[in-house]
Amino acid sequence: MHKRNLGSQGLWVSALGLGCMNLTASYGSTVAEADALNLLARAVDLGVTMFDTAEMYGPFKNEVLVGSALRSVRDRVVIATKFGFAIPPEGGRPTGVNSRPEHIREVCDASLQRLGIETIDLLYQHRVDPAVLIEDVAGTVGDLIAAGKVRYFGLSEAAPETIRRAHATHPVTALQTEYSLWSRDPEQDVLPLCRELGIGFVAYSPLGRGFLATGAKELASNDFRRNLPRWQGSALERNLGLFETLAAIAAEKACTPAQLSLAWLLHKGDDIVAIPGTTKIARLEENVAAAEIALSPDEIAAIERAIPADAVAGARYDEAGSALLSL
Repeated sequence: MHKRNLGSQGLWVSALGLGCMNLTASYGSTVAEADALNLLARAVDLGVTMFDTAEMYGPFKNEVLVGSALRSVRDRVVIATKFGFAIPPEGGRPTGVNSRPEHIREVCDASLQRLGIETIDLLYQHRVDPAVLIEDVAGTVGDLIAAGKVRYFGLSEAAPETIRRAHATHPVTALQTEYSLWSRDPEQDVLPLCRELGIGFVAYSPLGRGFLATGAKELASNDFRRNLPRWQGSALERNLGLFETLAAIAAEKACTPAQLSLAWLLHKGDDIVAIPGTTKIARLEENVAAAEIALSPDEIAAIERAIPADAVAGARYDEAGSALLSL
């Protein structure tokens, strides 16, 4: 697995990481702990070094699982987690966002305990809290870095001005935002700003929450994607047509739609790292193999002509989720 320099503070990670959310907060299905541990171990064997978790996944259970799987190979992996939501102590749905400095410190200590490690490699603000100055957030994480509890500071789904203000207070190593063939918004202003400031870009949901892998036609009754605009009505019909176009291009390239999507993303810049998630080892191996696929400029242009940035129908999130984006 090729390594990439994420940001400008010295963090090197595998070009493809692993988003771990689905292992405990999955799309409507459960994963046996033994199977999840085997998948994490296989990812390490394949050269994956970046593992992405969060207190909200589970909630809390995901960090315990990831820590259990990776402590024995701690010197070979980068563990990223996130703060920023108000989660009841017993778990359950978040009641809102919370990035008050005292809460950040509490979450950091709790995450360290659940992960069973001494230092979090990359600590993200999961969503911006409009009630707390981003300078106070950046300063608090900077204090945690000075204390040795955190190595690097990251933001997730933040607007350009927020990124700039945070970075002026404490260097931001990475911005994590949804980016894929069917979520191209970062290209407008976020990616250019990250490159101006020397901030690495971590693309979550690089397979469009699975849509670019399978079309995601059949969803379980408790799969939250059912509530997302892109999976509903005429938007779903239009998007399935785009997937069929993608599948035809992939067949010509002798790869899968998922591999073509990931290869396209990795070719968009060596400052970009993708963190696809999966619960199946076969899918993990398929995704990792995408890092070896070469695309010419002409092939990239052909893909983007076939699936233009404005072709996808429907918003990424419902109204409540969209309210927390780009603050």
